Amino acid sequence: MKTSGKLFTIGLITFWYSSNIGVLLLNKYLLSNYGFKYPIFLTMCHMTACSLLSYIAITWLKIVPMQTIRSRVQFAKIAALSAIFCTSVVSGNVSLRYLPVSFNQAVGATTPFFTAVFAYLMTFKREGWLTYITLIPVVTGVIIASGGEPSF
Repeated sequence: MKTSGKLFTIGLITFWYSSNIGVLLLNKYLLSNYGFKYPIFLTMCHMTACSLLSYIAITWLKIVPMQTIRSRVQFAKIAALSAIFCTSVVSGNVSLRYLPVSFNQAVGATTPFFTAVFAYLMTFKREGWLTYITLIPVVTGVIIASGGEPSF
């Protein structure tokens, strides 16, 4: 990969990481410090903005090609994934009213562990042993961090 390609990739990752931190902190400010009492409305605003910006990126900027839904089964799977994702965002926004950002992020760091466990329980397929080994320090860190969290 050329140096300019690497810099572009680093820039995108930095932008993505920074925007995630910004959204999280803004949500926390709105929901707990500012007193905004409507986390579901806030989620609706997020989802609407994502939909509009995605549409612009697909149709006008041509970043990725437009894709069509090919069957009712595919539509049902997309709808289920959308509902689960929306529920996850709503839950995260509601939790920000009651939890510090640090604890919220610590709990979120356990996602890969629970993904691996539930994937095994649902599909009976095991990940490589290295995957489980790498999750041990993450879960251990979350336990240590949670133990020192006053809100826990």
